[in-house]
Amino acid sequence: VQLQASGGGLVQPGDYLTLSCAASEPGFRMDYYAIGWFRQAPGKEREVLSCTSGTDGRTDLAESAKGRFTVTVDSATNMAYLYMTDLKVEDTAVYYCAAVGRIYSTCRNPKKDYDMDLWGKGTLVTVSS
Repeated sequence: VQLQASGGGLVQPGDYLTLSCAASEPGFRMDYYAIGWFRQAPGKEREVLSCTSGTDGRTDLAESAKGRFTVTVDSATNMAYLYMTDLKVEDTAVYYCAAVGRIYSTCRNPKKDYDMDLWGKGTLVTVSS
């Protein structure tokens, strides 16, 4: 199973953008697994943004995401979403979604990318005037 992020593009500072995340296999119930959002800016290490538990749906947000980013996992569409508002130039990065490949997984080990082991291609977000 791979997790594919989409919806990136070129936006201006202050704009908003919604990224989507889908699993490569339709039988993979997104709401049953811990789902994470990450980003990697040019020349920088990958940064964790959030983790949503596959048991109670609680989301841990990184400090850099609080206040401007919102995360949901929608059981109806079987997709995850990252809603970003008031985008800044420093938000320019490749954004990834990932999952812990164990059913009913929770959000543990934030310093180790929450033990996410299912990844896919990211989507580029460029914030520029």
